[in-house]
Amino acid sequence: MLAKITVADYMTKRVVTLKDQADVIESIQMMLNHKITCAPVVNDQGRLVGMFSERDSMKVVLENAYNQGGAGKVEEFMTREIKSVAVDASILDLAQRFESSNIRSFPVFDDDARLVGIVSRTDVLKALTAKKK
Repeated sequence: MLAKITVADYMTKRVVTLKDQADVIESIQMMLNHKITCAPVVNDQGRLVGMFSERDSMKVVLENAYNQGGAGKVEEFMTREIKSVAVDASILDLAQRFESSNIRSFPVFDDDARLVGIVSRTDVLKALTAKKK
């Protein structure tokens, strides 16, 4: 039963994070190397300050094409409004959130407000297909 499956059951626990002061082109390369579509962005204190996605990367492409300048830092292009899910949230609730938004991945937090994972649309699909096995 999908209703009993939680985010914790299918989230990625080994999260690739980016530094807010990191070079944005190098960060995009890191995302490509890890085959991920977005990554949480942390500051020097390890606090989550944003998310950087393929969509945000399109701003970098346009900036480089039109202004022909250096790309800049991740913090200049990241999404600062962080939408997250709780580790114990239902996969069904998560599917509903995905269906009603253009977000492809959410950071996952535990009860102590610590970043403990990331969950994507693909993870929800894995839960659905695992149910059939």
